[in-house]
Amino acid sequence: MLERSNIMRKIFCLFMICFTLAAFSGCGDKKTKTVNNTTETVKTDFEALDNKRTGWGFRRTPEGPEFTSSQKTIMEKYGCIYMESGKEKNLYLTFDEGYENGYTSVILDVLRSRGVKAAFFVTGAYVKDHPELIVRMAKEGHTVGNHTVNHPSMPTVGVEKMAEEITELDRLVYDLTKKHCTYFRPPMGEYSERSLAVTKSLGYTSVFWSFAYVDWKNDVSSAQAEKSVCDGLYPGTVLLLHAVSEGNASALGNIIDRAHELGYEFKSLDEYGM
Repeated sequence: MLERSNIMRKIFCLFMICFTLAAFSGCGDKKTKTVNNTTETVKTDFEALDNKRTGWGFRRTPEGPEFTSSQKTIMEKYGCIYMESGKEKNLYLTFDEGYENGYTSVILDVLRSRGVKAAFFVTGAYVKDHPELIVRMAKEGHTVGNHTVNHPSMPTVGVEKMAEEITELDRLVYDLTKKHCTYFRPPMGEYSERSLAVTKSLGYTSVFWSFAYVDWKNDVSSAQAEKSVCDGLYPGTVLLLHAVSEGNASALGNIIDRAHELGYEFKSLDEYGM
């Protein structure tokens, strides 16, 4: 029943996008959306929403990541994940997968040995080139997240292209796993109010982060990776790591063990805010 519900939700959300696009050409000015299992008709015009490209970022302080009031406002408006509020010592581990560098299977081995679930945000090329890893991620209980087919900055493409990038990636993942994606990470962390609105209308939760470091150049040692990540642990942190880094892969076991020693618990994105 849950799988069927997900499928129907995707179909319905796609209908909403198409209906709205038709409205742009004068065929109407309303769409229908589902909110808390009820249906209401509201005037919506994605093209009227601000499409200023904004890069995700924040200030790191000794007390933890610091976000601006405007960031908090728009993240709350569109139900985005970036840092869990409260004092519970929860951590959310996520990886971006634009290409494979030979370390994802190692990462999966470590996660399995520690009983930790993570989210892997994948692109179209990654899904096509490494279907066996996508299947393994899903089979071992990890979240396969949507990172678009071609990794464009979402505010730089039109509404129809935004929807196409997301829904086509979902189709590729579903063909392999028979599960739909429900979480979306904007490529390069770039977004606009328009892109967040389109993403949400397709039934996705946008996932940003509250910890990241320069780890995609693959010149980070295991010791550097461990120190960087462990120094950035705060209650509710959403960790963004790149699976192309040997340092991240080799340090992951120690990072998880150290986090547990400090009283942290790794949660899945489905548990965020619970």
